Amino acid sequence: MCIRDRFQAVIFDMDGVIVDSEPSHERAFLEVMRELGYGDTHGLRFADYVGRPDEVLWQDFIARHHPPQSNEELLALKTRRVVEIIRRDQPVFAGVAELIEQLAARYVLALASGSERQIVREVLGLKGLGRFFSASVAGSEVRHGKPAPDIFLRAAEMIRVPPRACCVIEDSKPGIAAGLAAGMEVIAITNTHPADELRDATHIVRTYSEIQHLLLGPQRRCANRVPDTRTHSG
Repeated sequence: MCIRDRFQAVIFDMDGVIVDSEPSHERAFLEVMRELGYGDTHGLRFADYVGRPDEVLWQDFIARHHPPQSNEELLALKTRRVVEIIRRDQPVFAGVAELIEQLAARYVLALASGSERQIVREVLGLKGLGRFFSASVAGSEVRHGKPAPDIFLRAAEMIRVPPRACCVIEDSKPGIAAGLAAGMEVIAITNTHPADELRDATHIVRTYSEIQHLLLGPQRRCANRVPDTRTHSG
């Protein structure tokens, strides 16, 4: 089924949707922890923070350990490390650049990421992706991060499209909750979590070609990403 007639805009999450960067974020976090002397004692489970702003992770770390560094200093340390990793590895998912280019011919595109602006800027520079997006919002540029709807509402405001006419592409539970709370439909892709964990989304897909089919119809083709062998229940 093609749902394109319901929407004027598509808002992309970034980490886990455009770039396979969750491993980069975790690696950067663990490297910073080792450098600060908390390699085995930080007591945080990184998976609990996927889809949430980094600021929340560091707030919890500070509350637990009371380090001499401020939240801003810790955030800057990890952000610099993530940028270095992304610049070197360029982990753009196979097929997503083609999908973005095709969608840009039909919809206004925006990006709404919980990452810091430096990371958003780095990713938009990969494969020239930035030219397809009319607006982008970083996590620190809204008051409340996902699962609050602020970042998606801000993106819709920037592109001047009513929330009800926006479709969100997400990969995480907080992102799904944020998109739905903003009054938008959400397509969830199983890049980061299995389908049963994404069941609240409006649509669940395993490949970028499924997103192409939903938003553009069967007349156009988009390359698949690397096949996902996890169970699909949507």
